[in-house]
Amino acid sequence: MDEDEVRTEAWWGRRAWVLLSAVRARAPLVQCITNLVSMDIVANALLAAGASPAMLHCLREVPDFSPRCDAVYINVGTLSEDWLPSMRAAASAGRPWVFDPVAVAASGFRMETCLSLLALRPAVVRGNASEILALASSSDNSSFKGVDSSHDSSDALQAAKALARSSGAVVAVSGAVDFITDGVQVVSASNGVPMMQKITATGCAVTALIAAFVGADPSDALVAAACALAIFGLAGEIGMESARGPASLRMHLIDALYSLDEQTVTSRVKISLLP
Repeated sequence: MDEDEVRTEAWWGRRAWVLLSAVRARAPLVQCITNLVSMDIVANALLAAGASPAMLHCLREVPDFSPRCDAVYINVGTLSEDWLPSMRAAASAGRPWVFDPVAVAASGFRMETCLSLLALRPAVVRGNASEILALASSSDNSSFKGVDSSHDSSDALQAAKALARSSGAVVAVSGAVDFITDGVQVVSASNGVPMMQKITATGCAVTALIAAFVGADPSDALVAAACALAIFGLAGEIGMESARGPASLRMHLIDALYSLDEQTVTSRVKISLLP
């Protein structure tokens, strides 16, 4: 990989299209152990992108099913103690997995759960700034706002780098500008529209899309995460051109994700490797 070439938006645009095309061609099977609020939009976003979602969380099925998946996605949004054995078993099945530590600072139990899952070495961790700050510090955040973030993504950049180094995962911080880091390199992705924050579980959906991209090409989780975030944000931008509010944006975003073409992706993806 030519470092000078990687630093251009043109390279990132081409790479995003290659990865989206790989998802469409290979239909990676993504096991989603995700929260009850997000299941519908997660499954529909994966289908629109070309992946194959499996909303499977029964512990007795995990040993047979999870090793056959291309990627696993684990989200603790509506956390239940009953699902923890399934989460741990799926994360330990030997497939690349992506972690969404939703509202990690909401309770001691949730923090303990997230730290135990983090120890199982996800390929990617994606959260908002408040979630990444809390997870990195392993302590409750006094300004915690549930699943919403009370910080800008840039506020969590140093915490994300530290978390990436300590966990071995690529860490993605979502916000107006997304930051993705492996602890050394930092990439920004700038696609998206503010109204996406008014649709519940869009963050969950984009994390699932990251899992699909990692499943299609697990060789570089940082590139996969950056491209998935930009692709999803771009679909939001295109959807916003026809939307009249959050409900119609949700519909048009999914349609746009399904309809993205090479010219649109390569010319409109906004990803940069930061110095």
